[in-house]
Amino acid sequence: MTITLRPEHAELIARAMETGAYGSPDEVIAQALQMLRSENEWLRDHREEVAEKIERAFEQFDRGEYFSAEESRSDMEKRKAAWTKSQR
Repeated sequence: MTITLRPEHAELIARAMETGAYGSPDEVIAQALQMLRSENEWLRDHREEVAEKIERAFEQFDRGEYFSAEESRSDMEKRKAAWTKSQR
C-alpha cells in the first residue's frame, strides 16, 4: 500500500521522531494507529455512558444550568490544579 502524506502530517511525524521516542516514521504511525484503536474501543465500551452524560448536559442547559465562558475557564483551572496536585 502506498500512502501520500500531507505536509502537515509529515511535519508531525518528523517532530515526533525528534523526541527520540521513535526510530522510524513507521513506529510513529504504528503508535498513532494503536492509540486510535484504543480510543475507538473505549468509545465503543462507554457509548451508553457518554450518551447519558450528553443528554444530561442538554437537559441542564435547557433548564439554564450552565457556566458562562469565564466560569467554565475558572472551573477547568480548579479541576486541573486539583488533578495536578493528586499526581504528585
